[in-house]
Amino acid sequence: MNEPNPDSSQASAQLLKELAESLKYAATIQQALFPSQLQITRWFPDHFLVFMPCQAVSGDFYHVSGRQDHAWIAVGDSTGHGVPGALMSILGLSTLNGIVTQNPLFRPAQVLNRMREHVMLALRQTGSLKDQHDGIDLALCRINLKEHILEFAGAFNPVYHVSHGLLREIPGDSMPVGIGSEQERSFTETRIQLADGDMVYLFSDGYSDQFGGPDGKKFKYKQFRKLLASLADLPAAEQKARTEMEFQNWKGLQRQIDDVTVFGFRYRTTRTN
Repeated sequence: MNEPNPDSSQASAQLLKELAESLKYAATIQQALFPSQLQITRWFPDHFLVFMPCQAVSGDFYHVSGRQDHAWIAVGDSTGHGVPGALMSILGLSTLNGIVTQNPLFRPAQVLNRMREHVMLALRQTGSLKDQHDGIDLALCRINLKEHILEFAGAFNPVYHVSHGLLREIPGDSMPVGIGSEQERSFTETRIQLADGDMVYLFSDGYSDQFGGPDGKKFKYKQFRKLLASLADLPAAEQKARTEMEFQNWKGLQRQIDDVTVFGFRYRTTRTN
C-alpha cells in the first residue's frame, strides 16, 4: 500500500489556499466596478438591492448612473456563473458604463444595440454556427426625472412596474446582448408614465429558477411576481429583508444554483438631491 505523500498534500492545500485568495481578490475587483451605495442612493434614494452570488464572483451585475434630469438603472445576467460568468459580467458592465457615459443622449434601445456590437466584437462572434453563444440578458431603464417617464429596453429580461397595487410586466425582446439563435434586429423600447410612490423592479432569473420548497421545484416567475406585489407597499428595507428571507426559506437545504439579483426602487416625483 502506498503511503500518502505529505509533500503532495501540502502542495494541494497551498494551491487551494492560493485559489481561494485569488477568487477573493477577483470579487474585490468586480465589486469595485459596481456603483457605490452613495451613487445608488443619489439617484434612487428609496431602494433596495438583493445581490447574492452563488460563488465568490458573479455573472450578475448592476449599473446606476445619472446626469442632470436623467437616471439610468440596469441589471444584467451573463452566460454562466463563477469565473466565466464574472468575466462576461465585467465585459458587459464596462461596455455599458462606457456607452452611457460617452453617449448621454442615447435611449435604452440604442444602448443595447451598441452593447451588442461591442460584445460580439469582443467575443469575435460573426454569426457562424461555430460561434460560442455567450451573451448577456439585461433590463435597462432610463428615467426622465422631470417628465416622470421610464424608458425601458430589455434583452430577454423584463421589468416589473407596480402602481396602485397592480403589478404590470413589461417584457424585453427575445434576444440577448450578443449573438442569439435568431437574426439580430434592433431592440425595441417601452415608455411608462410613473406616478409618485410607484415601485419598479429589475432582476436576474436566479431567484425564480431556484429549486426548493416542499417538492424541490423551481420558485418560478408567477410566485416571484406574487411575492413582489405583496411587498410593494412596504418600506424598501423591509422589502429587502423579506425577499431574502423568502429565498432562504424556499431554498432550504438545496444548493443555490445561480446568482441572484433583485433591485427595487420607489419612484418619487419630488427630488431631494
